[in-house]
Amino acid sequence: MYRNFIQLLGIITLLIFVQAIPANAQTRVISGTITDLADASPLSGVTVFNNTKSSTTSSNAEGKYTLTIPADSKSISFSFIGYTTKTVTIGSSNVINVTLSSSSNNLDDVVVVSVGYGTLDKREVSSAITHISSEDLLTVAANNPLMSLQGKVPGLNITNTSAADPNSSPSIQLRGVSSRSAGLGPLYVVNGVPGGNIDNINQNDIESIDVLKGGAASAIYGTRGSNGVIIITTKKGTSQSRMFYDGYASFDYLTNRLENLSADEFIANRVANKQGQDYKSKTDWLKEVTNSPAFAQKHTVQFSGGSAKTNYFASGDYRDADGIDLRAHKREYGARLNINHATDNNMFVATLTAAPRYMTTSNSDQGNFNNALTLNPTYAIFNPAGKYNYINTGFFSNNPVENANVIKSGAEIKQLDINGSLKMNILSNLSTMVTISEISRSAKNMYFSPSTLSSVVQANKITQTNFASQEQQENDQKNIEWTGNYSEDFGRNHLKVLGGYSYSLYNYKRVYAQNYDFPFDTYLWNNLGSGLYNGGAAGQGQSAVASTQNGSTLISFFGRMNYDFDNKYILTASLRREGSSKFGANNKWGNFPAVSAAWRLSEEAFVKGALPWVNELKIRADYGITGNQDFGNYLSLLLYGGAGYFPFNGQYYQVYGPSSNVNPDLSWEKSLNFNVGLDFSVLNNRISGSLDYYIRTNKDLLGSYTVPVPPNTQSTTFTNVGTMKNYGIELSLSAEAVKGGDFSYDINLAFAYNRNKFISFSNEIYKGGTFQDVAGLPAPGSPGNIQRIQEGQSIGQFYTLRSAGVNDAGALLVYKKDGSIVQANQANNDDKQFVGNGLPKFIASMGNTFRYKRFDLGIFLRGTFGYKIFNTTAFYIGTPSSQSDANVLKSAYDTGSKYSLLKSTATTSIASDYFLENGSFVKIDNVSLGYKQPLNIKYVKSVRLYAAGRNLHTFTKYTGGDPELVQVNGLTPGVNTSLNYYPSTLQLIFGLQATF
Repeated sequence: MYRNFIQLLGIITLLIFVQAIPANAQTRVISGTITDLADASPLSGVTVFNNTKSSTTSSNAEGKYTLTIPADSKSISFSFIGYTTKTVTIGSSNVINVTLSSSSNNLDDVVVVSVGYGTLDKREVSSAITHISSEDLLTVAANNPLMSLQGKVPGLNITNTSAADPNSSPSIQLRGVSSRSAGLGPLYVVNGVPGGNIDNINQNDIESIDVLKGGAASAIYGTRGSNGVIIITTKKGTSQSRMFYDGYASFDYLTNRLENLSADEFIANRVANKQGQDYKSKTDWLKEVTNSPAFAQKHTVQFSGGSAKTNYFASGDYRDADGIDLRAHKREYGARLNINHATDNNMFVATLTAAPRYMTTSNSDQGNFNNALTLNPTYAIFNPAGKYNYINTGFFSNNPVENANVIKSGAEIKQLDINGSLKMNILSNLSTMVTISEISRSAKNMYFSPSTLSSVVQANKITQTNFASQEQQENDQKNIEWTGNYSEDFGRNHLKVLGGYSYSLYNYKRVYAQNYDFPFDTYLWNNLGSGLYNGGAAGQGQSAVASTQNGSTLISFFGRMNYDFDNKYILTASLRREGSSKFGANNKWGNFPAVSAAWRLSEEAFVKGALPWVNELKIRADYGITGNQDFGNYLSLLLYGGAGYFPFNGQYYQVYGPSSNVNPDLSWEKSLNFNVGLDFSVLNNRISGSLDYYIRTNKDLLGSYTVPVPPNTQSTTFTNVGTMKNYGIELSLSAEAVKGGDFSYDINLAFAYNRNKFISFSNEIYKGGTFQDVAGLPAPGSPGNIQRIQEGQSIGQFYTLRSAGVNDAGALLVYKKDGSIVQANQANNDDKQFVGNGLPKFIASMGNTFRYKRFDLGIFLRGTFGYKIFNTTAFYIGTPSSQSDANVLKSAYDTGSKYSLLKSTATTSIASDYFLENGSFVKIDNVSLGYKQPLNIKYVKSVRLYAAGRNLHTFTKYTGGDPELVQVNGLTPGVNTSLNYYPSTLQLIFGLQATF
């Protein structure tokens, strides 16, 4: 076999060599100048090549080029990043001058869409995929690059309830909630490698983002495709030499803040009514724990260049960011290197990508703002001795300024994504490629609380005075993938075939250690052995140390066939067979088929004749089965764990026994996805868009179910039970509203409607109840759960008492089940009702882009509609009956607020729909203004100055601050089940870009 392959390779090489001899026998030289259509400035670094790509050159600093080509060349092409590629037919003249225009996003350009293990022309796509180019991303100074995608993709909901914390991560959910106990986020594929570190990507390095929403597209990723797939492609090198710099400074200011009582207002309203004490000071605690404006800076430098056969792209970035609170901070250094090399005959193509990143963080205290909101404003920060004041009244009984300044919590994070591939072009239409990759993340978490803490000093503690801990977590994923591609054209029949194999090995390690009572606070977490407490009991340090390691393996075989006839009728079918070590012995392997079809009506003669203004009209439908294996390892196995201690001869010995039930039938969650859609472009591509309707049924939902003991050793088993459905409509629309020489105006609209229904908790084997109460509210008091997941109902249903107003004594009135009205403390759980839903019905956005000569202005609006929010802050600190000696919101004593009526302590901490509010909002989410100046000088080609504002204003009737601080993704949308509060900010960005 090997010998035959060498012989075939030799014959192909000989043929190429023989064919090349006459081609090089006669040549001609073409030269000219390349300029920008907009301002006639010369363009340097433009790639120039002939139609066979046998000759390539680049333009110099004056835009001049010289290209030696075979005499039989038919045309030459001019390619430059950000400009439309132009091809010119060669005539008799040896001088060809060209002008290039900036790229537009109309369908005349070839839009390449990543579909998983390959790319397709957008016109060939038959499933629901949204393509976003780097030019479409929002200008934001965010911790995660996907925040620049917020609101851009219909059906993709990206939220961050603490966006001003530089260490925060957004919640990302596609087409609604899909699971009870497994992961809800999509699979990330970075440069073709599944499972990439999403926070190891610099936004400036992104070339494009493709969101695979249809089941037929995401089914190629099998057990990881149930929640959709986001494919990120980073920039790669070209033959043109280029250097680029982008740097910005950002400032975050508090906005939509919750307003609590000042010291004078507290005395007048709380102290005067014997609901608080006057400690003779005046402190604005919220101001004291706020770092406003929070400053951040980021700098990126990119280099690219090479030749037609070997090119590179390298980038480095540095970011330093403060949070809006006193403690949060992040500093990171990142780099990315991509090298591509092709042999002279293009037989072999090799690529190498490496992306290291190092981060140091100081973690925010997510509860510190809430501490400040509720603390008595007549308390002083410091006592007469100049030490932090000891505080033991109110909601949380601590000093938030002290917490922020003396308690240390941080991390050191190292990430490395590295992959290499070797592609062999066996024939012009047959290739095979092997890719090896590793994705690793190492995080060291550190925490220290000093002995000088006011609560320690006040208690005169002699043990557990100071505390420190360290935790080391390591995640590693190794992959090897082997794919083959074959394509063939049979007249009007076009065929593309993909086949592949994938192997992934995951490993997780954790080591944890803690101790108390160190001789010096200066040790922080760096000398745990000097502590004396040893976990809480002499000679036994079980709670002081911990370690674990676990892993899993995923093996896959997959194939896909793309067929189209006459560029009109498109059919795609795929199958992935995948096995995972996470699954039970009886369900190690699963099959994930998919099929999609499309009909390009615009290519039909009857459409072209009757509707000449239609440029593209395509209807498509797809169906695919995907899975979700995003749950813990070893849950199908019989595990052993500590089961207490046994005394023997005066000693206690650890006893081990079964800690879980074996489940050989444990399997993946299964999603059945159906999508039908329409893509269109009309009026010379001035208006384009897509419309989709989808139904996704999630079956075999994972959860813990009660089982009898015996025969089981444990009372619960983790298994596949339950069914849930999501359905909805998505619309995207783009239009070139004005297209002139100096002025243009583009508008982009995105709209998504989603509904959810939980169908069943049970199957033939495991019988659960018909409902599950969720969204439990914390103390003080015992408010209980305020949402219920019930068969036949939607996720997010509020299940509380229904209010009937407030009586003259200031007590809450509610309806009992029989319709009678009683005081809330006289009702019980049986009187609860469904009173609203926290799941938004509609999410929409509108992007506006204006260009005038060298100026560009972007205005992006975003809104969420049709849902309820439980006002948690109003419930706890928004009424006159709130806990004694705690500060409250101004609304508690504002006669225009309904919450000021609740004066009776008899109904405090009883949840009802009295605290439900309309959560709908519209935001002026992002406004950016830029000016680009071409420079005809030796060292700099162009500069661009820009400024941007994020979260500039929110239009809403919700009274609890920014409604976006309340999570709407997940199983409990529309309610914060924690009292933590991290305020929203208005962000201003000022930046400079330069091309060299």
